[in-house]
Amino acid sequence: MPNAIAFQGELGAYSHQACFETYPGMEPLPCRTFEDTITAVREGRADLAMVPVDNSTFGRVADIHHLLPESGLHIVGEAFVRVHINLLALPGVRLDQIESAVSHTMLLGQCRAFLERHGIHRITGADTAGSARHVAEAGQPELAALASDLAGEIHGLEVIAHHIEDQGTNTTRFLIMAREPDFTRRGDDGMMTTLVFRLRSIPAALYKALGGFATNGVNLTKLESYIMDGNFNVAQFYADIEGHPEDAPVARALDELDYFTSDISILGVYPADPRRHEGD
Repeated sequence: MPNAIAFQGELGAYSHQACFETYPGMEPLPCRTFEDTITAVREGRADLAMVPVDNSTFGRVADIHHLLPESGLHIVGEAFVRVHINLLALPGVRLDQIESAVSHTMLLGQCRAFLERHGIHRITGADTAGSARHVAEAGQPELAALASDLAGEIHGLEVIAHHIEDQGTNTTRFLIMAREPDFTRRGDDGMMTTLVFRLRSIPAALYKALGGFATNGVNLTKLESYIMDGNFNVAQFYADIEGHPEDAPVARALDELDYFTSDISILGVYPADPRRHEGD
């Protein structure tokens, strides 16, 4: 087996940081796109994929919810990673010299207040680590990147402003994907189940379908809908719930959900990250 974990982006990206923190013994495999990341696992070039799905400041990561149901992979874990954003520049450059900062649009949005306060123009880059590489290669003292400490080390940049994110709790949730599911584990901090479903065409179907979770005391932590096949009348729902399908309350809730849906697919059953309940 390759003992590799795939992620989207370049070495030094926050997804790389997530891989290193969660699986320090695995070899990181950078991939160009999320589709390439999934393919690397499906083809056996990596054992796992680390995929970001939500950020506490910016919201959900676009396109991921469309990719997961068709990926052929299964969610086997989650990782909550604290995202510290730094302003990186060429060695010796001062903060008052910076005119523009380049990064992924999500990071630019997470540092809006800092950039406005210092009059720094925002430039959208493909990703965070790639933006750091661009600054290093461009050699322009007035240009900086928003990225991780790791990206700065890799590309020989200096941190001229630490932890400039607007929210002090800025965190990204990652899903860990594998070729085979694993329903046997039980986590010390509880279990999560992720599923997608389509409703039957009956009045108040969503209200009735979700009623089973309430009556059985099952916590629904995430629910999103998105259009399928370009048809505004066809919506698929993505849901995260606390618990294992073998738990009696969850089993009863899923039975009620099944009655009001035309299709249910469980994408993964996995231990909850202990950081999920911080601040509860």
